[in-house]
Formats: sequence, C-alpha cells, structure tokens
Amino acid sequence: MNHRVIVVGCGGMANKWVDYAIERTNVSIVALVDVFIENAIKMRDAHNLDVPVFESLTDAIAQTEATLVFDVTIPASHKDVSSEAMRMNLNVFGEKPMAESFEDANSVLALSAKQKQTYSVMQNRRYDKHIRGLQKALDQQLIGPVGAVHADFFLGPHFGGFREAMLHPLIIDMAIHTFDQARLICNADPVSVYCHEFNTPGSWYDGNASAVCIFEMDNGIVFTYRGSWSSIGAGTSWQSEWRIQGSKGTALWNGEKELFADVKQLKENKEGDFLDEIVHVPIQADVSRREGHEGCLDEMFQALEEGRLAETDCTSNIKSMAMVFGAIKSAKEGKKVLLTGTHLEV
Repeated sequence: MNHRVIVVGCGGMANKWVDYAIERTNVSIVALVDVFIENAIKMRDAHNLDVPVFESLTDAIAQTEATLVFDVTIPASHKDVSSEAMRMNLNVFGEKPMAESFEDANSVLALSAKQKQTYSVMQNRRYDKHIRGLQKALDQQLIGPVGAVHADFFLGPHFGGFREAMLHPLIIDMAIHTFDQARLICNADPVSVYCHEFNTPGSWYDGNASAVCIFEMDNGIVFTYRGSWSSIGAGTSWQSEWRIQGSKGTALWNGEKELFADVKQLKENKEGDFLDEIVHVPIQADVSRREGHEGCLDEMFQALEEGRLAETDCTSNIKSMAMVFGAIKSAKEGKKVLLTGTHLEV
C-alpha cells in the first residue's frame, strides 16, 4: 500500500513527521501546508523536497491525489484540519490533543465514524521501551494485582508562544501524555476524576500550570497525578516518576532507565517480623519495537495497512481526552466528575 501524504503545519515538530515519511519506502510527501507560507517553504528546502506548498489544506487536497494527512498544527487547529481532511475522504494521523474541547473531540470522533476514515493520534510517550517493559511485567503479575498507580511530574520549561497563553497548559498540553500512559499501565479506562488546578507563585503561565488529580479506573485501580510546569529545580523526567502498588510488591520507574520492583518473598513470616522481606527485581526494557514518534507512527501505518484500529485511534484516545477534560471540569466546579463513555457528569 502506497501513501500520499500532505503535511499540515510546518513548525519544529513537523520535522519528526517529515523525517519519518522520507525514510519510509511506501510513503510520498505530495504537499506541505502552513498558514504562514514561508514556513512551508523553509520545510521544503530543509528536507530537499520537490513538492508544492500551500496556505490552504483545501487547495492542497484539490491539487494533489493525497490519501493521508499529517496534522502537525497547533492544538487549536486540530479539529478543523482533521475534519476537513476526513470530509474529503482522507485518513488523518495527527499530533495530540484531538481538539481543545471535549465537545470538539467528540465531534471529530463522530465524523471519523461517519466518514469511515481513520484518525489516529500521536501518543509517543506510551512507546518508551521502559514503560513497555513495565507494562509487560505488570501483565505477568510480577507484583500481583495492581491497586494503585501514582505519577509525579515537575518541570519548569519556558516555552513562550501558545503554551504560556493557554488556560490549562499543563492538563491539556502535557498531562495528557501521563494520563494516556496511566491507561496503558493500568490496562483500564477512567470512570471518575477529582482535580484541583492552580498556579504557584512565580509561574510564568497565564493559565493554571499545576494540578493534583485522583482518577478511579474501571478495574478498581486508583491513579493519582501530581504535576507542575512551573516547578523550579529538582525536576522529574518528562515521562513522570511512577510508583505502582500491587498485592505482592511495588514497581518503581523514574521515567528514565531506573526500572525495578520490590517484591515480597514467598515465605512464612517469623514471629515478631514487622515488615515483609523484600527481593529487589530489575525490570527489563521491551526493545521489540521502536520508541517515540517512530514507534507510534509504525503502529499507525501497520494498523492502516492491516485494516484495523491503531492503538491510539481516536476511538481509544477519546478516553484519554475524557481524563483531560474531566479533570478541567472537576477543577472548575470543585466536584468529582464521572466519566461515562463520551460524557462528563458531575
């Protein structure tokens, strides 16, 4: 199967998508689109592409025989770009989030079903080899049935641009990664959330850049999230720091290479023993697939060619979006929010 791709949005992130397309033998980039045409021209020249550039996706579709759109625009444009592409019978692979509101995300989801067009969402952080190794170890019951999953995320990046002007920069633009990873780790979907969102002194974000969330998952696991994008010093990994509690032990991942479990030894406790005897067990990374954007795009293309839904298809990713917008609704109303299908209920 050959794929003819229009790349929409030619900012810095688009380089990863373009590089991927160039390396893949059955993909051809047929057009570059950006509302600032000079960005498209720079992208074309930087990658030595012999393709037309456009300010409008409509014009690009009309003048090429494209089959697939890469949506690498800013979040505010995702709904419009993906919707236009699917109405013109093109499949879409796009950067997260699906949209800037839950209503818009559901609108895109419904359009994908109506048009019978694929819309898969980039969730590159679930393709880290360590989180895949962790998932595999949990599936094999290394620490027994899991009851609680905790994630901490504390960094202080100075992005400038749209992120620092967003109303909910941490939850919408970053926490979705951790929420999506939690769904992977828990092998479950959310049913409720309570969130307190706030800004700390000295924050350079217009919107709330810190949050604490408690999620209940449909298999009984409780997932907690503590995060800040205006935290100075003592930063965590971009992947967050994780603690997973099971009936037989605890798994820890610092978001980088440190990945292990402390597991209770299977033996009779001696009289007077106060704490269980623990064995320290390293957890191996899963290197069976590529990581990051490449790993996620590999899965997207493989699914499209096999006629199945990708792991991050919009029908699944909407549940990560529910975690995001449920958390925002909870923070605004000061109440627990129930996450039922594609609806948010107080």
